[in-house]
Amino acid sequence: MTTIVVGYVPKAEGRAALRRAAEEATLRDAKLVVVNSHRGGRSYDSDEAAASDAALTEVREQLDATGVPYEVRQLVRGLDPAEDLVAVAEQVHAEFIVIGLRRRSPVGKLILGSNAQRVLLDAPCPVLAVKADEGED
Repeated sequence: MTTIVVGYVPKAEGRAALRRAAEEATLRDAKLVVVNSHRGGRSYDSDEAAASDAALTEVREQLDATGVPYEVRQLVRGLDPAEDLVAVAEQVHAEFIVIGLRRRSPVGKLILGSNAQRVLLDAPCPVLAVKADEGED
């Protein structure tokens, strides 16, 4: 069975990536590996952990409804999300990675667009970048 890795954050871009990854998994009879990555440390407090757990419960419920086989990995190990996605893709020999993107200002692209760019450049497989729906948070 082939495997698709999807980067998930509980935001519009994460939900868009999850939807598309589930569609692709259905089309390809593939397994999904959902990766939710946090750097950890002092900036990752118990409130954030609880919110992340609640979001991942929603992910599991959504994927259970699709019938797609999946695994959810919540990683808090000090790596950037891009590093975690690439490492998981290598580990599971992913057919491809799905990531979500959101529209950014020109300055925002310079400062905040590094994770998506790093996944695109460092991934051991093709990357499908999905735009978040307009108007969704």
